[in-house]
Amino acid sequence: MTDLGVAELQAIEPLPLAPSISPAPNPLLDGPLLSTLLKLAAPNVVALSVGVCVAIAETSYIGRLGIEPLAAMALVFPFVILTMTMSGGAMGGGVASAIARSLGAGNVERASELAIHAIMIGACFGLAFTVGMLTFGPYLLELLGGRGRVLTEAIGYIEIFFGGAIIPWLMNTLTSILRGTGNMKLPSALILLSATIQIVLGGALALGVGPIPQFGMRGVACGTLIAYATGSTISSWYLLSGRSRLNLTAAPFKFRREMFFDILKVGAVACFSPLQGVLAITIFTHMLARFGTEVLAGYGIGARLEFMLTSIAFAIGVASVPMVGMAVGAGRIKRARRVAWTGGTIAFAGVAVAGTIFAAFPWLWVSIFTDDPGVRAASYQYLGIAAPFYAFIGLNIALYFASQGAAKIIGPVLAQTARLIFIIIGGSWLVAIGASATSFFILAACSMVLLGLSCVTAVKLTPWGARS
Repeated sequence: MTDLGVAELQAIEPLPLAPSISPAPNPLLDGPLLSTLLKLAAPNVVALSVGVCVAIAETSYIGRLGIEPLAAMALVFPFVILTMTMSGGAMGGGVASAIARSLGAGNVERASELAIHAIMIGACFGLAFTVGMLTFGPYLLELLGGRGRVLTEAIGYIEIFFGGAIIPWLMNTLTSILRGTGNMKLPSALILLSATIQIVLGGALALGVGPIPQFGMRGVACGTLIAYATGSTISSWYLLSGRSRLNLTAAPFKFRREMFFDILKVGAVACFSPLQGVLAITIFTHMLARFGTEVLAGYGIGARLEFMLTSIAFAIGVASVPMVGMAVGAGRIKRARRVAWTGGTIAFAGVAVAGTIFAAFPWLWVSIFTDDPGVRAASYQYLGIAAPFYAFIGLNIALYFASQGAAKIIGPVLAQTARLIFIIIGGSWLVAIGASATSFFILAACSMVLLGLSCVTAVKLTPWGARS
């Protein structure tokens, strides 16, 4: 056989190349920013709206138990919020951020390993809360001003709720794992289910229905734990079934220090924000206790509204975590920061509108819970002063979650530090001059403004990485 010449070689048609297969587009990285963020946030808004119904229902049937249980709920509320914000927001945000950044970099195996380590972290923190609150809870409640029946009701609640603190920690950790993959629908559905169970069982066990005796505050706590246990069971089944983007059954079960560090470098630092926030609320509650049960109960009703309205910001913030995390993991820093500022603007505007409405018409909220004229007067006054400024808390929450997605959380944490110092110094001065409850309500509103503006400044000055 003779060798082919140059002309013959040139005459041969080349074989067609196999078509290149582009990776499937990721809407969290490539989709339009605003519509993608709102699409992710929508299920959270729906679920948290039912969470609002839980807050209304709980406060309503606790109000039927009397003024003392209402005041007791105001005492335990900071500790319950600390548990939920640390597990679902702070550490949960760290979990979602680490998983989103790994998925953004295309490393599914690492994301699956991170999920296993996150579950271990959640279990340990839950057990720590149980030991800490069962040991020191009664002393803390008494230190806050709990006396007589108010203290007894509050202790009854924490004995049940914190006796099973590992349950809400595990549920929030598991749903954070799902959110880190960009799945917002299932966690929201689980919140809907849990909230429904919590309303029905909490009310039945608190007030007594048919053959069920009245358990009071203990019944409220028991209904909450059963609801969270249901959500934990379903989310565990889903993750182990192979239906998520992660593969937990194939991930190697090995303790790896870098995995814990990747979660804790965001989650552990982020925990200082709700810790300081709850400490600020606790100190403020202690200062208000000097004005009596009616003022304390009235403030507790107002604090519930704050939690309800800022859940709007929570929904936006949680949705921004995987978007920011995947953008940072893919090196697209400019997009990550646009997500953060868009989310902050939406959260601020949404909470501002709702807060202003309740400040103008406080009876829409307060009349649901009590007919006591003293409690109503205190709630009306607090909401009239503070409710419009809930928007600054909403702004802080949205930017706090976005910063978690970028693994740059120190700035928002320091913003909470500034608020805490402001309340301590300002509150101490008001106590020294014998100021009225109105002055303390103004102090609370000013601290909200300080929190929001400090967080904006911190995020603006913190570099998230090289510009892309």
